[in-house]
Amino acid sequence: MAVERALISVFDKTGIVAFAKRLSALGIETLSTGGTAKLLRENGVAVRDVSDFTGWPEMLGGRVKTLHPKVHGGLLFRRKHTDDRKQAEQHGIAPIDLVVVNLYPFEATAAKTRLTAEELIENIDIGGPTMLRSAAKNFESVTVVCDPADYELVASELESSGTVSTTLPRRMELARKVFATTSRYDGLIAMEMERLGVDHSGALDLNEKPRLPERLHLALHLQQELRYGENPHQAAALYVPAGRAAEGLAAAKQLQGKELSYNNFVDLEAARSLAAEFKNPAAVIIKHNNPCGTAEQTSLRDAYLKALACDPVSAYGGVLAFNREVDAATADEVAKLFVECIAAPGFAARAKEIFAAKKNLRLLELPPGGLQPERELQLKRILGGMLVQQPDCGEPADSELRTVTRRMPTPEEMHTMRFAWQVAKHVKSNAIVFAKDGATLGVGAGQMSRVDSVKIAVMKAQTPLTGSVVASDAFFPFPDGVEEAAKAGATAVVQPGGSVRDPDVIAAADRLGLAMVFTGMRHFLH
Repeated sequence: MAVERALISVFDKTGIVAFAKRLSALGIETLSTGGTAKLLRENGVAVRDVSDFTGWPEMLGGRVKTLHPKVHGGLLFRRKHTDDRKQAEQHGIAPIDLVVVNLYPFEATAAKTRLTAEELIENIDIGGPTMLRSAAKNFESVTVVCDPADYELVASELESSGTVSTTLPRRMELARKVFATTSRYDGLIAMEMERLGVDHSGALDLNEKPRLPERLHLALHLQQELRYGENPHQAAALYVPAGRAAEGLAAAKQLQGKELSYNNFVDLEAARSLAAEFKNPAAVIIKHNNPCGTAEQTSLRDAYLKALACDPVSAYGGVLAFNREVDAATADEVAKLFVECIAAPGFAARAKEIFAAKKNLRLLELPPGGLQPERELQLKRILGGMLVQQPDCGEPADSELRTVTRRMPTPEEMHTMRFAWQVAKHVKSNAIVFAKDGATLGVGAGQMSRVDSVKIAVMKAQTPLTGSVVASDAFFPFPDGVEEAAKAGATAVVQPGGSVRDPDVIAAADRLGLAMVFTGMRHFLH
């Protein structure tokens, strides 16, 4: 479909001058509005104002520029439809063959810390989405571009066609992108409009964003097909939020190794999120979505060796994460063990050489900010619906920790309890973590009985638990769990508290000489 006339009206002006010059060089007439027209003229591109094309001026403070039959008639009339052509000729409607439009930055505006209701409303684009939708609906005749990343693609096709035209498959592809863009844009508006209220004087006011919106609109884009899902007969893929750059693990760069599976990503995220908890060099080993070893030390190598010592059998075939660049000394130690994947903020050149000998090992380099805690709403599908919750970012302040036993914990015990509590947050319930000297010694995960989790953690420990502390993700319903921990050698316990039998549990701790601290916060993970 030949292109003779283009309408360009963009907020994001990245690359638009160079693109418009290429269109002009092909003899394509350019229509434009406001700031876009001014910019193009200043850079030597001949432009016809849309107001001149329609015979109507821009009005209502710029709210009405392109909402006119000559614009939308020029976009929507079907070139091969006899009646459409007759009506277009009768009403003086000239075809518009190419539309280049991007939208007011509503999402960026809504994210501002200081924002008024008027500013939010005025950044709702009306003319832009309307033109995009008109052009996209008539993709058989009209080429539509809503993403500056597509300028080169379209310009090259026009230049190489010999007839200054685009192909139908290209127009279909661009139209699909338009409807995905406008759908996401409308979804964002629908959610942000929930913030609008009316103050005591009857004026519009802007409230805080609701913790959980009444309407949750998700727009996701396929980024990567995966080897398979939880099992080889299940198809799986990685999707990322549309309209913005990928972040976190989804933006990690795979440096080597086989393609990733669904389970790899699940385990990598479990490892990444736990490694992100620590400020000092830390190593995490994940197996089946549970940490089988975690340590925070003064060097990354020591952290890895301490984490490995917790459960070296389970670590075989595990997934690792580090919160520092992996150096050669750490890589030398890791290379002695078969592992599936490693995620880290970076890898030293020598470390890459060491790992290169393991061709199937996946190395993922996290992007800047890749060790930030999760802040997005968490989703879980059930039949007929979706469960939505805030991420577990809770961490009690020192002033909120309450010693409930006669014996106070020592500073060293308190420091270790903090560490164990952070790890327990990432262990499937019921979760029990024994720790000492900045490392886990035994982990009990996912049991139906809390005392069984204690027994499993004791059983799995590779070193004596004498002098260790134990963290529980939820309260002990009976004294038996505390008694088992003390029998194994623990000297201090950190737990949320809140059981009707707390007095019995505290009495058992006092009888056994334990220090016990209540956090007042639970860390279930299902």
